Amino acid sequence: MQNAATPLDTARPSPRRLSTQARTIVATSAGNALEMFDFTVFSYFAGLIGKTFFPVDSSAGPLLLAMATFGVGFVMRPLGGIVIGNYADRAGRRAALTLTIVLMMIGTAIIALTPGYAQIGIAAPVLVVIGRLLQGLSAGGEIGAATTFLMESGPLSRRGFMVSWQMMSQGVAALLGALSGAVLSATLSASALESWGWRIPFLLGLLLGPVGFYIRRHLDETHTAGHEGGSAFRELVSQHLGRVVLGTLMIVGGTSMLYILVFYMPAYAVRTLHLPVTTSFLAGCASGLTMIVAALVSGLWIIDRVPRRKPLVATTSLLSLACVYPAFRLLIASPSVALMVGIVAVVMGLATLGTSAFFLLIMEAFPQRVRATALAVIYSVGVTIFGGFAQFNVTWLLHRTGDPMSPAWYLLTTGSVSLLALWRFTERRTGDASLTH
Repeated sequence: MQNAATPLDTARPSPRRLSTQARTIVATSAGNALEMFDFTVFSYFAGLIGKTFFPVDSSAGPLLLAMATFGVGFVMRPLGGIVIGNYADRAGRRAALTLTIVLMMIGTAIIALTPGYAQIGIAAPVLVVIGRLLQGLSAGGEIGAATTFLMESGPLSRRGFMVSWQMMSQGVAALLGALSGAVLSATLSASALESWGWRIPFLLGLLLGPVGFYIRRHLDETHTAGHEGGSAFRELVSQHLGRVVLGTLMIVGGTSMLYILVFYMPAYAVRTLHLPVTTSFLAGCASGLTMIVAALVSGLWIIDRVPRRKPLVATTSLLSLACVYPAFRLLIASPSVALMVGIVAVVMGLATLGTSAFFLLIMEAFPQRVRATALAVIYSVGVTIFGGFAQFNVTWLLHRTGDPMSPAWYLLTTGSVSLLALWRFTERRTGDASLTH
């Protein structure tokens, strides 16, 4: 089934069409939010998780091992992108979305329910790593399947609005993850938080799973033209490898910004800037709320009204990157919660304004029959190398050099790489029908 533009694109949507789009948005957003919520909570409670499962005689050892375990989940993302993305292009988006949410629920349950090292020994860290691997496998296929499903579920004239819900769900996950961390840190004692309190958000996150699973099982399929006896991944490598490489390089700046500012800032604020633990979660709340607002503004009033995607992506990337160096210099010189919250909100707001346009720029460059695989591979490889291990890399840099500017240097390097790749990337904003041959 092709999804090319028709005269109906500009007509007033029927009630049935609006209902179908609303169901699509809820189904994809709930599943994507669950995945991002689990990743967010793991990063916020990395220190406590490290103490629970990795008892190492070193001040930085448990945190580094916990960060490494966080990163291990990203190692599976490329495999998930290939396998589940290929499945989405062959069997349909709905089948892939159902599979990803089941895998995520299993991985989350393992992390939430596994006893600590003191109770079951080496089996504890092994099980936690397995849980993270399942989460990574699921997330690797989720972005490609969910984002292409959103794009293909709406008319060409509203693609930006539909895809913007992907970023809004990530913002909701970041906000809820930070709020849960702040509430638990403020209401539980240190011993209770360390022994069992950190598990509560994971258990609460599981409640979204059955809802997302049920709705996804009853979605209308947007793509059923599979590869008979073939492979979307094989076609992607043989015919579109150059665009895949450029797309992967283009994503490293944005994913580094996301994982440093949204997920790493609470730990950075406490360990490097010596700010209070409870108030440091305000940075996560600010980033999550900013992502929601910026994605909404971009989806409703910007993306579908501009003639091209690439200039919007370039402008927002340059503006957010230009803020990094002075922002960290100012924060290090005069650390305060208010300043940290303001910096995170401004930089993440600028970056998020162009993120949905970036996803569309990538997806519209590939034929529909390989689109889910293309986005899944590009996103998962870029996020794995530069996003998933960003916290570990910056933690290691800080430990080795003692330079509090380490996060800024990391962001400036990855952002420059992405801008160079974006400059070389050719925009192709045509209907699906013209991209299928």
